[in-house]
Amino acid sequence: MRKVSILFVVLSVSWGAWAQDMNDLIKGNLEDANRLVEGYTQPALKAFGYGLNQGWYNTAKPHKSFGVDLTISASAVYIPDSDLFYKVDNSQLNDLELQSVGGVPIDNSGIGSVPTVFGPDTKPTYYNYSSGSQFDGPGGVDLKKEIGIQAMPVPIANLGIGLPKGFDLKVRFVPTLQLGDDAEFGLFGVGVMHDVKQYIPGIKNLPFDLSGFVGYTKMKLTTNLDVQSGANQRAVFESSATTVQGLISKKISVLTFYGGVGYNLANTKIAMLGDYDMDEDGYTDVTDPLTIKADANGFRTTVGMRLKLSVITLHGDYTLQKYNTLTVGFGINVR
Repeated sequence: MRKVSILFVVLSVSWGAWAQDMNDLIKGNLEDANRLVEGYTQPALKAFGYGLNQGWYNTAKPHKSFGVDLTISASAVYIPDSDLFYKVDNSQLNDLELQSVGGVPIDNSGIGSVPTVFGPDTKPTYYNYSSGSQFDGPGGVDLKKEIGIQAMPVPIANLGIGLPKGFDLKVRFVPTLQLGDDAEFGLFGVGVMHDVKQYIPGIKNLPFDLSGFVGYTKMKLTTNLDVQSGANQRAVFESSATTVQGLISKKISVLTFYGGVGYNLANTKIAMLGDYDMDEDGYTDVTDPLTIKADANGFRTTVGMRLKLSVITLHGDYTLQKYNTLTVGFGINVR
């Protein structure tokens, strides 16, 4: 469960433990380190980018002027089986050699399937030619074993405010928070929904709602890795996500059925900053050795349903995209 907790980065202080796992791969050649860390982290970077674009809405109808809602959602971003492992080819490494995965030696091809952060908790073993020693790389989280589903959880809270002329402003904000002694986290997002049905002759009086929506979220999490050494080693996890969608909804009594079609643009990166001893000879070899990026772009389609009882709402929706996502939540909605 230690590794699972880092996936709840908004709430958790154990990001540093995961960053330290990546630090295990900063050995030998810088090119080797970049290749291994990229393979290990790419699925997590993409999944988090998709997750930040979730939970913005549960209806296409803007509030009346100065109406408000506070909505808390949790998204499960499903990880495809193809992203549980990545290939390590010894012929493409310089100072390192993959020898085994989970104690099982790789075959004569010199190519092995190594767990990504979402794979099984099976550690690969590498040989470092520079130091003449072996070391273990990090295993995966194994989400299905630990939490029962092969999906990364991403929690989000929104405040929505109705504005004149059919506009709805949505805000996400977490001020910079200290997480334990060595980590800090901050998040900001803003979205705008606007009733476009009012501009279309012939349908503006029909009994459904039609809106356009654009939302942007920025998240940053930083942790110190080795305070005592004076090397200023730290890991930075940043994600920015934008979604543009057309929304439609229909209310029937206390139920609202809603859907959205649009496009996601997301970029997430992990950087390992500070001074590092790559060959373990006691001297600094490189400063700021790693920056790994991943994009989570593509079309998306969402269908969902909301139940409203007085001012309390419950909602759930499913989004078809490269990493399909289930989102559920509740809120308080006035006007």
